[in-house]
Amino acid sequence: MTEYVTLAGGCFWCTEAVFKDVIGVESVESGYIGGSVPNPTYQQVCGGDTGHAEAIRIGFDPAQLQLGDLLDIFFATHDPTQLNRQGNDVGTQYRSAMFPADDAQAGEMRAAIERAQAESAKAIVTTIEPMTDWYPAEGYHQDYWETSGRANPYCMAVIPPKLQKLRKSFAARSKAVTA
Repeated sequence: MTEYVTLAGGCFWCTEAVFKDVIGVESVESGYIGGSVPNPTYQQVCGGDTGHAEAIRIGFDPAQLQLGDLLDIFFATHDPTQLNRQGNDVGTQYRSAMFPADDAQAGEMRAAIERAQAESAKAIVTTIEPMTDWYPAEGYHQDYWETSGRANPYCMAVIPPKLQKLRKSFAARSKAVTA
């Protein structure tokens, strides 16, 4: 049975590309969460005035991929020490955050933060925020790396290094490596 987890780690194009390559991940949807405006648009969220984060909702098979392992990949493939930014993307919409669906997920998230902090000299700033309304991003944001991303210079600069890190550090979890 598919389980879902909602994570924000900067640009959703980048996090989506990483998790689409993870064995056990069945679906990845880009969207917006954690804000105050109903049905926000990409332009509104990018403006930083809605409070939403660019995030992904990951559907995964817990028989193939445990939540703790998925969260370890999340921490390893973005910088959880940058407050309200990832690289050149600056603003609360690019924050590092996790949105638990229940108490069990919240516990796994706290444990993942502790594991990440044990590996980092800098403070982990990733937040655990309440699950609020999820708004899927506009259609052109879905499967962005596969459809448009390789023609986007920003994506070409950011996504390949993230995929390389995944494929090196989590080779047994990468669809591309094990294929």
